Amino acid sequence: MSAARAAVRPTAADEPLIDAHAHFYHAGAGRADWADLNTARFRAGERIGITYHVASILGSYGFSSPTYFPSPRDTTCGNDAMLALCAQEPDRVRMYVTVNPNYTDHALREIERCAARGAIGIKLLASRRADDPLLDPIAELAAQWRLPILHHIWQHRRREWPSQEISDGADLAQLAGRHPTAMFILAHIGGGGDYLHTFPAIADHANIFPDLSGSGVDRGMLDEAVAALGPSRLLWGTDLTMDTGLAKLRALEVIGLTA
Repeated sequence: MSAARAAVRPTAADEPLIDAHAHFYHAGAGRADWADLNTARFRAGERIGITYHVASILGSYGFSSPTYFPSPRDTTCGNDAMLALCAQEPDRVRMYVTVNPNYTDHALREIERCAARGAIGIKLLASRRADDPLLDPIAELAAQWRLPILHHIWQHRRREWPSQEISDGADLAQLAGRHPTAMFILAHIGGGGDYLHTFPAIADHANIFPDLSGSGVDRGMLDEAVAALGPSRLLWGTDLTMDTGLAKLRALEVIGLTA
């Protein structure tokens, strides 16, 4: 640890803290401030006390192909940038390999390529509904490599939304039921929607682990999650909004969880 980093007093408890849902940017994302955003994440992570940012890059974030339907080229470019960041920051970053299941062969090759270079998980966007059979080969490979799948989830899908094929907890439960030896992370219970619908939908699937990220910080949300699923099923994460991730971290202490 550098002297500058050591001088920062973490806001969180002085224990290992894993951000299970993080994102970084790269030069192909169409933002001139992409490097500043990455620096800001590291700076906030030091203040919070994050040990590892387990992160993905979502293709070009919509710059040269749709965010939720990234082209194979954009997917590979994003994963290459993520591999480079892991090599540059081995003490702070771990990687999800992002894939688009609509391109099955490319997705499977990317998973094996990046896992061989140290990726520790798989990121699935709203490119295909979670219960779609197109995800079965990915789940099978994930189980083989022991890689958890972080799946983008909308809490209670009530209708279709443009430019994405959204899934909810019930959809992910279908996939998890077909692949009981694979591990799934249900993204951002605080990301919008009816999280109270999510908890019973996944309660009987012990291979689904919801993360607490998302901009929602509803009073009682974490209490309900702990009551419905127990603390061992829940993963802390920030997604894009690190301030709300910190709010949830403090809330976990307020509701009385032991270390």
